[in-house]
Amino acid sequence: MPGTSAAIVRVVNRLVFDRQRPLRLIVTGGGTGGHTYPALTAIGTLRDRLGGAVEVVWVGSANSLEARVAAGEGIEFAAVATGKVRRSRNPLGLVSPANLRDMGRVPLGVAQARSLVAGFGPDVVLATGGYVAVPVGLAARLCRRPLVVHEQTVRLGLANKILARAAARVAVSSASTVPLLPEPVRGAAVVTGNPVRPELLSGNPDKAIAALGLQGIDRALPTVYVTGGAQGSGQINDLVRGVLPWLLSHANVIHQCGPANYQQMRRHAADLPAGLAARYLLTGFVGPELPDVLALADVLISRSGAGTIAEVTALGKAAVFIPLASSAGDEQAHNARHLVQGGAAVALLGQVSADALREAVTPLLADPGRRAAVAERARSYGRPDAADRLVDVVLSVAAGR
Repeated sequence: MPGTSAAIVRVVNRLVFDRQRPLRLIVTGGGTGGHTYPALTAIGTLRDRLGGAVEVVWVGSANSLEARVAAGEGIEFAAVATGKVRRSRNPLGLVSPANLRDMGRVPLGVAQARSLVAGFGPDVVLATGGYVAVPVGLAARLCRRPLVVHEQTVRLGLANKILARAAARVAVSSASTVPLLPEPVRGAAVVTGNPVRPELLSGNPDKAIAALGLQGIDRALPTVYVTGGAQGSGQINDLVRGVLPWLLSHANVIHQCGPANYQQMRRHAADLPAGLAARYLLTGFVGPELPDVLALADVLISRSGAGTIAEVTALGKAAVFIPLASSAGDEQAHNARHLVQGGAAVALLGQVSADALREAVTPLLADPGRRAAVAERARSYGRPDAADRLVDVVLSVAAGR
């Protein structure tokens, strides 16, 4: 079984020393941060594990998030054609002109990916989801190269549903995902968790106070971190605006509202009483300070994408989730509901209003014991070693085990 240091040593010896060349890995996946950043974290972990004895090519869509991330990290990148299936509650909506046009690009993408896979000769292919993963995963099967599929969400994404039957291993983030796999491949499932960037796990709350100029906060009060992701969320901003004076009477608030929303939120915050304003930090974007902000935060108000779920549970934080209603397959609601059912989070799964947000967050702010219990249950779902577990699976498959 993967996961033992002796097994990894044997894998490295076989792939590197016996064959006198580095391990070759193709990574594919992207379109969103939820697919891209777990792949990046896995690559970083593998490089740390093997040093220079690894060659990586990331295959994705041109002019995409994954292309920019790969370039920024010095990872070789190759683009292939891909098509997006736009889901619809009406089955007739699946045969829209846009879907038909994009489906026609899939054979071209498979042909391009097959040429890349055959030319590079990877020891293993890692697919982390998104539509671009489909042609690359199918090409791996055609070229008889072992495929590892990683699923970040509680439910199985469409791309990974397609690729699961072609995979040597299917790495999932939750044990509850295994029954959702096609029955013939459930035996190939491994619960690894969803990789979290290691720097997020080593934050220092005092550094957040210094870096962001938070000297006005009251350390006797809990700190709430509000985030709608890098671009912010108009919905979350509106909800928080509706409860802001009340919220600041019970907590310090760090509000990452998104660059496009900053001026509007700033105008609203200008009306806050001085005593409350001192405990409110509004920012368009949180960059290198994020690990320290997360370490300082007692409660998060956020979306419930797969990456956020992985971070909240790995860190053991109490959270109020506001799922993105338009997420593919309603996956954010399923992610949130999974934790809510275990007492590991609170979520707005029905009525979404400022009053509903106040009702949801009040017990977490008013009762430290309740907040600590939710945080501890969240931690029980976390897998801070997920990147190492996933790399163990990749190396095991590369060695033919």
